[in-house]
Amino acid sequence: MWSAAFLLLAASLSVSLARPNFHALSSDMINYINKINTTWKAGHNFHNVDSSYIQKLCGTKLNGPKLPVLVQYTGDVTLPKEFDSRKQWPNCPTLKEIRDQGSCGSCWAFGAAEAISDRVCIQSKGKVNVEISAEDLLTCCDSCGFGCNGGYPSAAWDFWTQEGLVSGGLYDSHIGCRPYTIAPCEHHVNGSRPPCTGEGGDTPKCVRQCETGYTPNYKKDKRFGKTAYTVLANMVQIQSEIYKNGPVEGAFTVYEDFVLYKTGVYQHVSGSAVGGHAIKILGWGEENGVPYWLCANSWNTDWGDNGFFKFLRGSDHCGIESEIVAGIPK
Repeated sequence: MWSAAFLLLAASLSVSLARPNFHALSSDMINYINKINTTWKAGHNFHNVDSSYIQKLCGTKLNGPKLPVLVQYTGDVTLPKEFDSRKQWPNCPTLKEIRDQGSCGSCWAFGAAEAISDRVCIQSKGKVNVEISAEDLLTCCDSCGFGCNGGYPSAAWDFWTQEGLVSGGLYDSHIGCRPYTIAPCEHHVNGSRPPCTGEGGDTPKCVRQCETGYTPNYKKDKRFGKTAYTVLANMVQIQSEIYKNGPVEGAFTVYEDFVLYKTGVYQHVSGSAVGGHAIKILGWGEENGVPYWLCANSWNTDWGDNGFFKFLRGSDHCGIESEIVAGIPK
């Protein structure tokens, strides 16, 4: 007997072979996705933006330098059918946080800073709550790539072990040493934030000092990783890593239809490839028999399911299981 998930995947693949071409982000594409009865529902997340803006957001360079592979699970872990880090470690508030990268291709830095923040708290059993600065990573890691024009998740985790990262919250939060300095932009028509564009997006400068009024100083605020590693491209290995140590950073190829995700388990059914995107993976489960990864995006809470999304699990869909990196705090 074929599993429900396999049949749904096979059906969607057969549809995708004959899929029509739509203008990116169009209502026609939304209607098409919702009509073919795939595993997820589409809707407008971004208004008055063009594909150049979406390309700008997808700033992860795929198939970059690899960290050493760490295989530390040999089948001795009994994994639950469903797992959500937010419920497993309720004393770690960063697990519930959705950030906003603004009009900058800094997803590679956000996925790392978010997962590192979570892991620092998890390792301390909830005693240390800190928002690791995506700004510090984005602006000061020269070996990571090209700042707002894209970078490598593996290099971000390596930088954490070599140079350390200071604290820093959301834009204008005045939380931590170096909060994010790129303003969130408006995905909706009548909002208070500035419009989202694919223009500009220059990488801020690396400032090796904390914002005024914050103590300790920059050097003393640094937090380091003990190890950084690639997680084997194997579903059970990735699950075991999350179950034992907390969220990981993943990356995948974004297609135009992903931008329209609202609910359900995403799998690619329509549109062209846009670029590479990094996210945080914090759990897994099944919905209507379809296995998924539970992920946090960095496009604010008005994208997707309050900023979170579910992504097809177990078939390396869009390459998501081939680009998993993580590390252990010092």
